[in-house]
Parts: sequence; C-alpha cells; structure tokens
Amino acid sequence: MDTTYEPTYYDQGTAAERWARAQLFFDAKDYAGAAQVLAGLVEEVPEQTGPRLLLARAYYHSAQLRRAEAELREIIERDPVEHYARLMLGRTLQRQARHQEAEPHLRIASALAGDFPEQ
Repeated sequence: MDTTYEPTYYDQGTAAERWARAQLFFDAKDYAGAAQVLAGLVEEVPEQTGPRLLLARAYYHSAQLRRAEAELREIIERDPVEHYARLMLGRTLQRQARHQEAEPHLRIASALAGDFPEQ
C-alpha cells in the first residue's frame, strides 16, 4: 500500500491561488468546498484574520456552528475589537439557542460599529 500524500484540488497552488479559489467557492454558495480550501490555508497562516473569518462564515452558512464558533473565538482572542467576528459569534450562538451567551457579543459588536441606541 502506497501511503504517500497526494494533494487534492483543494490544497493545490499558492496561498494566493487557494484564497481566490476559496472566495469563488464561497461566492458560488459552495460553503463546504470553501471550508475545505480555507481550513488548509488557515493552518498554514493562522495569524491572518481574513482566511479565518471567511472559514468561520463558510462553517456558519454550512451549519457547522460549533466549528464556526471555535474560529470566531480564536479571532476574538487575537483581536478583541474585531467587530464583525463579534457580530458573527453572537449570531452563531443565537442559532444554537444560546441567547444569553450571544447578547454580550452582539452589544459589543454594535458599540464597535458605532451603533448606539438613541436616548
């Protein structure tokens, strides 16, 4: 049995090519395909927010909510003022019927976006 690794279509090409491919999958609403490309990319460049955020969105749209939550929490841990990640985390928690946990993230996201309630 040959155990050599054969790369798949999802991990072919440079990081920039894979990023572009992931965006094409995402735009075509192939969220599972986008997630496959992005998971490898995030592993390769874990410090970059863009690929991790798109991966979280792909997980969210493909109903992989626990995975989306994990990626979003990682982003927020690195950058607590990333308002879109806060918003997405709040919505991800809401979709899991975890409304109490979602509320602080949604409030912070609104404040970071400058959406203050009128008094």
